[in-house]
Amino acid sequence: MATQLTAHARRRPSFLRVAIAVQTVTVFLQAVSAGLLLTSSYGEVLHDVGARVMYGASMLYVLAAVLAWKRGGGSPRAVWQASGFLVLASVQVAVGIAHVPSVHFPLGVLMFGLSLLALARPQR
Repeated sequence: MATQLTAHARRRPSFLRVAIAVQTVTVFLQAVSAGLLLTSSYGEVLHDVGARVMYGASMLYVLAAVLAWKRGGGSPRAVWQASGFLVLASVQVAVGIAHVPSVHFPLGVLMFGLSLLALARPQR
């Protein structure tokens, strides 16, 4: 019986993995809304709302990493990575508000790549 529960628990995604997936999706949707920002009248609203959601997803990633680490099931490295991503998200928001696309666009691509790498990496 315990073996069945353990096997079932391993198949279920962890809160940390779900938080990383949500973050990855929100960063990708920001790229989509950036395209809409350039081509439609409602793109600015979507990108603004999406920025807030993406920032919240980055905070959720930090929370999930801290909880995984504190419960003994995660690495402190995940906390550092999540915190670093939150710093990148803060810079991204700041340069977006300042309208510095020469930094904003490449940083968004970097953030998406890093989030994909975190999602693809096996969680310990």
